[in-house]
Amino acid sequence: MLFIGKSLTPEQRVSKAIVDIMANGKYVALAGVLMIGKRSIDADKTSRMKTACTDGKNEFYHPDFVNALNDAELRFLVLHENYHKLYRHLETWRWMYDEDGPLANQACDHVINIKLSDDNADGFAVMTGELLKGFCDFRFRGMDAAQVYKLLKKEKKEGGGEGKPQQSQGQPQDGDGEGKPQQSQGQPQDGDGTGFDEHDWDAAKNMTAEEVRELAREIDEAIRQGALIAGKLGTGGNRDFSDLLEPQVNWREELREFINSTCSGSDYSTWRRPNRRFVAGGYYMPSGISEQVGDIAVLIDTSGSTYAPGVLPSFLSEAKSICDTVKPQRVHIIYWDTKVCGAEVYTRDQQANMINSTQPKGGGGTEIECAIAYMAEHNIKPQASIVLTDGYLGGSWGQWSCPVLWCVIDNKSAKPSVGKVVHIKTGDF
Repeated sequence: MLFIGKSLTPEQRVSKAIVDIMANGKYVALAGVLMIGKRSIDADKTSRMKTACTDGKNEFYHPDFVNALNDAELRFLVLHENYHKLYRHLETWRWMYDEDGPLANQACDHVINIKLSDDNADGFAVMTGELLKGFCDFRFRGMDAAQVYKLLKKEKKEGGGEGKPQQSQGQPQDGDGEGKPQQSQGQPQDGDGTGFDEHDWDAAKNMTAEEVRELAREIDEAIRQGALIAGKLGTGGNRDFSDLLEPQVNWREELREFINSTCSGSDYSTWRRPNRRFVAGGYYMPSGISEQVGDIAVLIDTSGSTYAPGVLPSFLSEAKSICDTVKPQRVHIIYWDTKVCGAEVYTRDQQANMINSTQPKGGGGTEIECAIAYMAEHNIKPQASIVLTDGYLGGSWGQWSCPVLWCVIDNKSAKPSVGKVVHIKTGDF
């Protein structure tokens, strides 16, 4: 696309920014994501803040805001909106928005703006000028949106309400954005703490299940194709894409395998379910089933992430299905934060109703030691324990006297020092 003259329209300037980004080697892998959804200059859609907006698929830009930015700032803005799409923020972190919308917006923006600022020391895309009203506190470097959100929430609580808005820290100083950026002084800038874009969570929520799956498929395919092209061109692309390309483990299969391997005895065998240990070698052998399985403990972290839409019902439904197979003597469901907030016991004849009967309680910090101490105090000795958590523990991973499976939601950085872990995305529910 050829642009002639110096007075480009807002539409042309956004298009030029897209061309510049796609031509930059470090963003070759992002090309497919840039093509997803529609991109429009829409004053009505961006009327609240008169800046820019995304619903996780489409992008909208206010013409006046586009004209207020220089080229490097506009590239930063376009990249910012597309990173929301790339990370599927408006789907993945819906639970945070439902709990505290402003903090959810801040957390997502901090992650993206830090990433873009770190990647563009050459001045290709800069967060200066009008963009300084955005959130970019470098003490959150290396964190994901959930980690940032939890810290912001803690600070808000300790501050006694809304507290002071999080100002941008460590920003590049204002410059022309085309040459070398000025060095960061690591001091808060005079932003107003409102952010520089809008997030249309309502539009994202109104997407049908099929539309959500199709968008996830489009983004996944775009990332894979982009990484392939970057590899062929020898640019290397963006190293963050490697994390997004990791194969996803089926958490349901992992949960079932854990229970079967730790709780199934060998009172008798059945050919109805093949033994998975031998299937890989080409042998179809029966599985052992015990009618003498003892107790199973399901320990549920009552922080916000477990209340994301569909998480708890889906998890308990899968746990119940497994119990229908191994028939434990009792199932202990324990809700915990910094203390045990609720404890329920379901005997073998009560387990059919445990999903409808259970009453989640809690919502404070995250310290698994309290649940372990509770089981010891009440002489609960499960054959296996399953922990559903976001993995942001305030203490240690605990000392266990039985096999434990950690089902960690939206936190790839969590690495339990004991037991086995399976990482789950809220989108998997």
